Amino acid sequence: MKQHKTPGVLGGMGPEATIDFMTCLLRLTPADADQDHLRLIIDHNPQVPDRHAAITGKEPSAGPVLAGMAAGLEHAGADFLVMTCNSAHAFQADIEQAISIPFLSMIDMVLQDLKDQHPEVKNVGVMAADGCLEAQLYQRALAAQGRHSIIWNDGERQQFMEAMYRIKSGLHDQPVRDSLLELGEHLRHRGAEVLIAGCTEIPLIIGPEDFTIPLLSSTAILVRHTMDYALGQRSLPPRQA
Repeated sequence: MKQHKTPGVLGGMGPEATIDFMTCLLRLTPADADQDHLRLIIDHNPQVPDRHAAITGKEPSAGPVLAGMAAGLEHAGADFLVMTCNSAHAFQADIEQAISIPFLSMIDMVLQDLKDQHPEVKNVGVMAADGCLEAQLYQRALAAQGRHSIIWNDGERQQFMEAMYRIKSGLHDQPVRDSLLELGEHLRHRGAEVLIAGCTEIPLIIGPEDFTIPLLSSTAILVRHTMDYALGQRSLPPRQA
């Protein structure tokens, strides 16, 4: 299949999640030789300021760094941009102001898949980190579709952040897995009909097979949409003025 557009990837947030995105994209690509794979332009930058602290006002905005990465990717030849961190989408406006090519939101991709696959679902459990929840990225998008967000309480959010940072430190042990499963079950017990893995560390540990209700992986959805846009199976949206 011929590549039509070159994706630029704002990555490194976190590093393993970005590598997981690349690995999933590689595995999804039907290829017999190197030349059959997609060209990607990636800025793998773990030095982006902490998104969660920036969103809550505890540290300076991550927007300027992300904007600089985006401009660099466009200059390097990217036709459109994606980003492998959900929480960093709180700085989407900074990114878009720095570029003239489309930035494709992972949040929008997940909501599109939810609409296509589960149009009848009203109650959606959002498994996401502090920054993403504080910025209400999924809550607002779900409300725009007439759906209700079910999120963690303060104690559960703290439990998730501890698990997330253990994953970021390289720990994929059973206690981390058990913690994520427990947190997902809390949302299901409160009425969630579908779960969104709205943090790209989550698919490193658990998957849809671990729950009795559907789990939408933001990483898997980003991979599939990125491939579709690169291959011309989806048309890029016009750049917003």
